[in-house]
Amino acid sequence: MLELIKMEHLLTLDMLFAFLTLSLMEVILGIDNIIFISILTNKLPKEIRARARFFGIGLALVTRILMLLSIKWIMGLTEPFAEISGFDLTGRGLILFSGGMFLLIKSVKELYLFVEKEHPEIGSKLNIRKNLVGIIIQIALLDIVFSFDSILTAIGMTDNLPIMIAAIVVAMVVMLCFSGVVSDLVEKFPSLQILALTFLILIGFILIFEAIEIHVPKSYIYAAVGFSLLVELINMRARLRRG
Repeated sequence: MLELIKMEHLLTLDMLFAFLTLSLMEVILGIDNIIFISILTNKLPKEIRARARFFGIGLALVTRILMLLSIKWIMGLTEPFAEISGFDLTGRGLILFSGGMFLLIKSVKELYLFVEKEHPEIGSKLNIRKNLVGIIIQIALLDIVFSFDSILTAIGMTDNLPIMIAAIVVAMVVMLCFSGVVSDLVEKFPSLQILALTFLILIGFILIFEAIEIHVPKSYIYAAVGFSLLVELINMRARLRRG
């Protein structure tokens, strides 16, 4: 009886550790997603930005849970289905390549518009509604790409589906809480928007490299961007003191 109680206690601790680890991993890997969401929603009128973030992240949460419920199908996407010049084609590779190209093109376009100060008018309520729906769909679709590898990692860490779903819910709540703060900072300090867009361009290249089986640790990118952010914060502090 005592051994059974100890085993149940150990199982509970293991489950708690798995939950905390997965939650932290999902939050860290969601940084690029938060930046993308902030830049997209800043194109909308202020009064509906929070709604766009809520519905976009909510739809992304639903798609992530559906992906977890389709584990067998997800694992099948890692298997080659064709070969071109000795290179194996997989569903995972096509998803990552498509997402990387989209993120690369979108980020370069946004950077160009920002530098050239070309800000198209939103216009009528119909255009606002179209932009809102389009942004929500973009957030949800790109989240599939961002979350693909993290879900595969989660599957490798634990086979407890409720724990994986709970960790994703926690990460999405954190993302929802901080996306507004990041959005305000990006809008208030234009130099941060340039830094954010260049970060997304790097992530786009990383996704393309991953699609062709060239693995570049994301930690390198996060470290470089973190250092750049630190330098920019020092510059911002210096400008405020001079101003």
